[in-house]
Amino acid sequence: MHQRNLLQYIIVLLKGTAMGAADVVPGVSGGTIAFISGIYEELLASISSVNLGTLKVLKNEGIKAAWNKVNGNFLLALLSGIFISILSLSKLISFLLENHPILVWAFFFGLVLASILYIASQITKWRFMTYILLVVGAIFAYYITTLQPMVTENSSPLFIFIAGSLAICAMILPGISGAFILVLLGAYKPVLDAIHNKDIQLLATLAAGAVVGLLSFSKVLNWLFKHHKNFTLAALTGFILGSLNKIWPWKETLTWRVNSHGENVPFNEQSVSPFNFEGDNQLMLAIFLAIAGFVLILLLEKLATFSPKK
Repeated sequence: MHQRNLLQYIIVLLKGTAMGAADVVPGVSGGTIAFISGIYEELLASISSVNLGTLKVLKNEGIKAAWNKVNGNFLLALLSGIFISILSLSKLISFLLENHPILVWAFFFGLVLASILYIASQITKWRFMTYILLVVGAIFAYYITTLQPMVTENSSPLFIFIAGSLAICAMILPGISGAFILVLLGAYKPVLDAIHNKDIQLLATLAAGAVVGLLSFSKVLNWLFKHHKNFTLAALTGFILGSLNKIWPWKETLTWRVNSHGENVPFNEQSVSPFNFEGDNQLMLAIFLAIAGFVLILLLEKLATFSPKK
């Protein structure tokens, strides 16, 4: 675990803010931002260090020792950034997605495209299996983006618990959005309704599932990074490559759903060419914003390697 000064923790908080902004957008994963900003492996290691051993340290050595064991300062700074971002940006991003969807998706498309090149560049040795895992990861992620969302909705406690576990796994997995997994499972509307109606029981069940999923899946990913880093990076690169279909800016809506405000919103969409798009394709501005997203990743890479003097 890294020892940091105040300025370095402020940078971690800013990276958390970027993760939170990505997580607000259904189809973009905060895990992607964590990776390209250079904190992904530390995040996995910190989360997976939360176990029964931590409770023993807490009991025998006190709060400070347990806090240090789980890299508490890092997690606090990062989670604060995510929380601040979700609170401050969710309404803005929702407004932009509703009123300027092509431009928002174009920006994120450029951002994710650059992250693919960055993560692939971290692979130190390419073998036959590396290429296979990249292709399999891409096909799997693409397949997920083409699945039909479940029409029937389920709000039983067991289902919501499992949905929370799967969604949080997707959220820390670069390339796949947790919000999109909830949509696929038919749990997105019950969760939104629970937030709107302040259904504490359902939200607590979702949170419990998320905690279980996060603690278990982070351990698996942490182990894979330690023992099979190149293969893991190849699969993650494939995941993000395949997920590009979900954030392609030009979409044709196939079916609609009613949201928690009683408004009709797109439910199932398919990607189309900008030249076959019905309406103003905003092509030049979309290309400009895609380039802006691409450049932002280059800046984030610089930020990842930036280490202020103590």
